[in-house]
Amino acid sequence: MTVSAWAVPVMVLAQFALLAVVPVAIALVGALTRVRDRAVRGAAVLVAVAFSIPLTVWLVRPDGAQSLSKDIHPAFVGLIVAASIALIAGITRARRR
Repeated sequence: MTVSAWAVPVMVLAQFALLAVVPVAIALVGALTRVRDRAVRGAAVLVAVAFSIPLTVWLVRPDGAQSLSKDIHPAFVGLIVAASIALIAGITRARRR
């Protein structure tokens, strides 16, 4: 799950946003099934929601760009990266307990 949390911002920033759906799903399922900390669960849900909004817009819009990376608004990129950092911090904090 930690690797997935790190992979999300790296993939989004490296213009592989559509492929980032895999680590987003892994991080979400892992956080919801294996971690008891509510902050980690909340951060994982925030990452999934922040990622799913531009993905849905890209899929629904008929005049969208050829790739999600070209169509995603920079504010959503920032939100996804910030939520991923919160998830990484939460996982690290939960491990230290």
